[in-house]
Amino acid sequence: MSYRIGFGIDFHQLVEGRDLWLGGVKIPHHLGAKGHSDADVLLHAICDAMLGALSLGDIGVHFPDTDQAYKNIDSKILLTKTYELISSKAYTVVNVDSSLCLEAPKIKPFVSSMQSCIASILQITTEDISIKATTTEKMGFVGREEGLVAYATVLLQKKN
Repeated sequence: MSYRIGFGIDFHQLVEGRDLWLGGVKIPHHLGAKGHSDADVLLHAICDAMLGALSLGDIGVHFPDTDQAYKNIDSKILLTKTYELISSKAYTVVNVDSSLCLEAPKIKPFVSSMQSCIASILQITTEDISIKATTTEKMGFVGREEGLVAYATVLLQKKN
């Protein structure tokens, strides 16, 4: 069996007048993430981890913010397309370990919905999706609620 590990990271500014999407779930909050797409940092970090594991570049290579086809696109579509790409290379996802870094809102009530959403796209179980969250203890741009960050590590396995 051949295994590949990938790491992804994504940042977005928080602004008024945008929805906050995390892990494919709309989260009630007075600020949302600014971006060309729906700016779902968690799904973007997972895409980058999957792409990186197979040395396929990053999300910007495959879904550039200069392409109007991706303007306001649902990041679940980007994750689906990324999954299709790694599947075409004869790989499958074993598990995802991720962390969100933001001061607010608290995401614990939404984690199971995020796991279900991601698991259904990646064709794995919710037990194979870890989503954790932390704050920066009011330090830096995250602490000032100017932005948020997501980190993801993905293990891929070559199909027989």
